[in-house]
Amino acid sequence: MNLYIRLAVLAGIFSMAAAAANAQSFPTKPVRILTPSSVGSGPDVALRAIAEQLGRKWGQPVIVDNRPGGNGFVATGLFKQARPDGYELIAPDSSHIATHPHTFRKLPYDPRKDFEPIRPILNTAFFVVVGANSPYKTLGDIVRAAREQPGRVTYGSWFVGSPGHLGGLRLQSLKGIEMLHVPFKDMGQLMAAVAAGEVGWTLGSDASAGPLEKAGKLRYLAIAAPARSPTHPQVPSVDESPDTKGYDVQAWVGLFAPPGTPEAIKQRISDDVAAVLKSPQIVERYRLLGYENPDLDPGQFAARIQRDTDAWGAVIKQAGLRLDD
Repeated sequence: MNLYIRLAVLAGIFSMAAAAANAQSFPTKPVRILTPSSVGSGPDVALRAIAEQLGRKWGQPVIVDNRPGGNGFVATGLFKQARPDGYELIAPDSSHIATHPHTFRKLPYDPRKDFEPIRPILNTAFFVVVGANSPYKTLGDIVRAAREQPGRVTYGSWFVGSPGHLGGLRLQSLKGIEMLHVPFKDMGQLMAAVAAGEVGWTLGSDASAGPLEKAGKLRYLAIAAPARSPTHPQVPSVDESPDTKGYDVQAWVGLFAPPGTPEAIKQRISDDVAAVLKSPQIVERYRLLGYENPDLDPGQFAARIQRDTDAWGAVIKQAGLRLDD
């Protein structure tokens, strides 16, 4: 081995040792997490609980910086200016990463190049929700009604391009049916309309539909996921019926670092977040919010992002949906 090769090997060893040392000492100053979620929303409440636990673990403040609005473009615009050192992170949801590339012709960011996955911090599977007096008893009933009367069955969502809207499009694509989409300005109006029977059905989380479901004004027909929810084990999964098997509508919020962030620091953050998510405080908070811990490492998270991006892309392309036309 000549001198130059030896020096290169030694330099590589010293570089890896320095990176490991930096990861071990991380963080030495406050960490900021940008989020497009509004203050007081479910994802914000969960993120603040995680940030509090991380702050205790790290001995440094972890600041949640809410920058809602503009389809998440405000938060992502700030994130693109972040240094790749682990001290500035972002927590977008699956729509910003997996569906926006298909619903917008032009994005001010590239989900593949501008975000490096660390770990998903929450997952929510949506319930198929109807009014208490609805004639629909199962999701199969909705499918059959839509097949018998194309365009007559209505479903609501909290805005065009939301998971509720895309979830309806996915059901249409899966079953070859046609329904009428009714968008609302906010979640409260939507759930009130479903409870009153003004809209046939919608998708909702426990955070959005739970209060009226507990009050007996809404019913959960199924959960749009392969398995039953641990918080509502009495509600069947769509995969339990051949009429609706494969209908999957879930959303997640994940933690991302700027491109170029050292692998050792990303792994340190991922490991510490994983530990925090298993803490009794977060487990209880998630139970109350109706969220699940996806428990995916960075590589598994990247694979899920790719699957979701491909799956939603096919649905959106078939529907011809564009939000910036």
